[in-house]
Amino acid sequence: MSYSDEQLLRKKILSVDDDNFEKTAIEVFNFQYNNNETYKTYCNLLRINPTEISSIEKIPFLPIQFFKTQKIKTTSFIEEALFESSGTTGSINSKHFVKDLSIYEESFLQTFRRFYGNEKELCIIGLLPSYLERKNSSLVYMVDDLIKKSAQKNSGFYLYEHDKLKNILLENEAALQPTLLIGVTYALLDFAEENEMKLAYTTVMETGGMKGRRKELTRTQVHDTLILKLGVKKIHSEYGMTELLSQAYSNGDGIFKSPTYMRILTRSEDDPFKISANVSPEKKFTVGGINIIDLANLYSCSFIATDDYGKLYINKSFEILGRLENSDTRGCGLMLL
Repeated sequence: MSYSDEQLLRKKILSVDDDNFEKTAIEVFNFQYNNNETYKTYCNLLRINPTEISSIEKIPFLPIQFFKTQKIKTTSFIEEALFESSGTTGSINSKHFVKDLSIYEESFLQTFRRFYGNEKELCIIGLLPSYLERKNSSLVYMVDDLIKKSAQKNSGFYLYEHDKLKNILLENEAALQPTLLIGVTYALLDFAEENEMKLAYTTVMETGGMKGRRKELTRTQVHDTLILKLGVKKIHSEYGMTELLSQAYSNGDGIFKSPTYMRILTRSEDDPFKISANVSPEKKFTVGGINIIDLANLYSCSFIATDDYGKLYINKSFEILGRLENSDTRGCGLMLL
């Protein structure tokens, strides 16, 4: 692929729609097959003939564990940023080598604005202590950028300053200021249990998990507790990971929707190469391992087989039901429902 063709593909990925998603995904596959040694080796071991890839179901999905042991790079470059996953003591963390942060910024801003509107009008508060306490978090990078772009004086990060956070939330409520409180699950629970209130102008969004700080709970238990303690109607959620440059959001009940350049597929538990990209009208949903196409991962790998287990609905929304058996423990998981 020539430099001009590469730049054209780059422009195309974040403006993709349902009509040209498959064609664009196949273009990205060919670009990555030819310029990503790890991915090409994996495809060759599967005896994949790239000229026979005619649908997204036929594209090989790289197991997410490769991000722990290999440098997953498409083209040769010195990374502008390195994102690293959280993990338990002694575990090997995933690494995402980012060639161009502007792609990540455009991706998360475009998606955030689609779901939550103009970030300038929101007071954005991050309660992400475990992420702030380590380096190279893609989530902290995203939230920090949103905070900086917010025009509200109370936007910012909070570690364990629960009294200060409570006062800020109450001040915003009194001013009728729309607020987004995005927090790692255990920190939100800690805060809510100490500071019961009724929030009418605040959206509460959970992400991450317990990080070994609290007993694991189901998503329903977490949401019910936060709804009761904070007086909100629903708990929103963010679904993202170090290995991706795109996110999906849920505005309640754990049902996520993706941007147009991110697509969820399911794979059979019995045959990991049996992949479903669509749901038939009579079935309404499919259940299986979660595969993700993230076209924003142009210079990494856009086709990832995750360790998550979930449900894909006919309208392309999805639900995460838990972790696949024998998968590595990750910080972002809740227990099976």
